[in-house]
Amino acid sequence: MTLATTAAHLTAHTPTAAETHGFLSPTGVEIAFLLVGLVTFGAAIVTVTTRQLVHAALWLVVALGGLAVEYLLLTAEFIAWVQVLIYVGSVVVLLLFGLMLTRAPIGRSPDADSGNRWAALTVAVASAAALVWVVVDAFRTTWIDLDGPAAGSTEVTGASLFQNWVLPFEALSVLLLAALVGAIVLSRKAKAEATTPGGADTRRDTEGTR
Repeated sequence: MTLATTAAHLTAHTPTAAETHGFLSPTGVEIAFLLVGLVTFGAAIVTVTTRQLVHAALWLVVALGGLAVEYLLLTAEFIAWVQVLIYVGSVVVLLLFGLMLTRAPIGRSPDADSGNRWAALTVAVASAAALVWVVVDAFRTTWIDLDGPAAGSTEVTGASLFQNWVLPFEALSVLLLAALVGAIVLSRKAKAEATTPGGADTRRDTEGTR
């Protein structure tokens, strides 16, 4: 038996990651991933069903924080900290400031409910099913080494982003720039319509009578 034949024989009988590890023997990381996922799912359900706006914003913090923990468990540390800094630290704080500045009701509000609940539930279930199907179909045989080095570090994410996804990244930046310019144009147009010549003359007449 030659050396090549021996190597081929050993390779053929070497168990793969999918063979040595199955769904019936989960690791501690996988159990933690499942528990955090259930908490995140529950927080998301409460966020869209509660009639108190402040409670909805706080439960949204729990849901987004749970997603950050899930990213950490998947060794995507860079995405996890981006989730915390941008969504939890910026978006939710912006929502809370908006609630305070607009003097939104603190208690239960009947206006927070919608008559399109079943339509929204149908769309949400269909979107979730499509997303799960796409993810399972794309990563059916992919196994992540959770005990190895972080696969989602800043270096790995930056190299993948600016080598393989640079064109979609630049297209998205142009789209965001167009949205920013459109928002500025619409705000200036609304301001110009508010200060009409008739309104200016009326204000001068009122000041003259005083």
